[in-house]
Amino acid sequence: MFVVKNSGKRFHKFFSNFVRFTPAVCNNNSFSSLSTCAHTTVAKPPAWNGYVHFLPASSRPSLVGNQNTVQIRWNSTDEHQHPTRKVKKPLMLMDFPQLVWPSVVKTIRNFIMVHFIIRPYFDRDFNIPDFVIGAKQALQVVSLALAGGEAKQLEGLVDRVALNDVKQSLSKMSVAERYDIRVDKEDVYFSFPYQVGVMFDESEDDSQKRFVEITMVFHVLRGLKGMIERGETVPLNIGALPEYRDKISICNYRFIKEFTKGVDSDWTVNVINHFRPSDYIEE
Repeated sequence: MFVVKNSGKRFHKFFSNFVRFTPAVCNNNSFSSLSTCAHTTVAKPPAWNGYVHFLPASSRPSLVGNQNTVQIRWNSTDEHQHPTRKVKKPLMLMDFPQLVWPSVVKTIRNFIMVHFIIRPYFDRDFNIPDFVIGAKQALQVVSLALAGGEAKQLEGLVDRVALNDVKQSLSKMSVAERYDIRVDKEDVYFSFPYQVGVMFDESEDDSQKRFVEITMVFHVLRGLKGMIERGETVPLNIGALPEYRDKISICNYRFIKEFTKGVDSDWTVNVINHFRPSDYIEE
């Protein structure tokens, strides 16, 4: 488990594998010793859509509900009808639905999953507030490594398939686009677990593998930490103000951990996506 010092307070929950980065990457945050992460054998396990999944031995596609996603569609005739309409090319690390806001139905299901399945049967000490703190730390570690071109350092922390996808996307980005990936956890002004899922895999030998997968959404305002330190007032409707529009980004990260009896595992990331809502505004 990792330990992070933050304003004199110490917490130790989750994400013990995000600990072997140099201070230049981790931005001088303190971590405890590394405990080896157990790689899951499921290639891309599906996120929970309200049910407990029993995974077959065949392919296991990732399933995410399409509620509250940012989507934009064009017909072949749109260009002729609106010749001046342009949309900025979005920054995409992975092909994943762009999640923005919570779903009421999923929030209720998440509560049921955490309090009636995960805590009683998987981990009695698990709680969402501590998980969110750890997820923010992971967001910072991963984004700093990607922005600095140090994706190789994320091996063991990010799923191998996901990391290969991200590396391919990074190779096509400019230095400025990679810099935009960087996130300071203190710049996160709103975050929530979009979806909590539990999966059982009985496809191998006689043991039943158990996994928990959590999709997190982070709303980030670049420079928020500095604004607070300077004593500036942060507007409640900051997302609607044009002067902050290009400074706001949204990050979707999906975490997975194996809870099979006798397996010592840590949370790893199997989805990484950063995008700016302003990229979808018509000019």
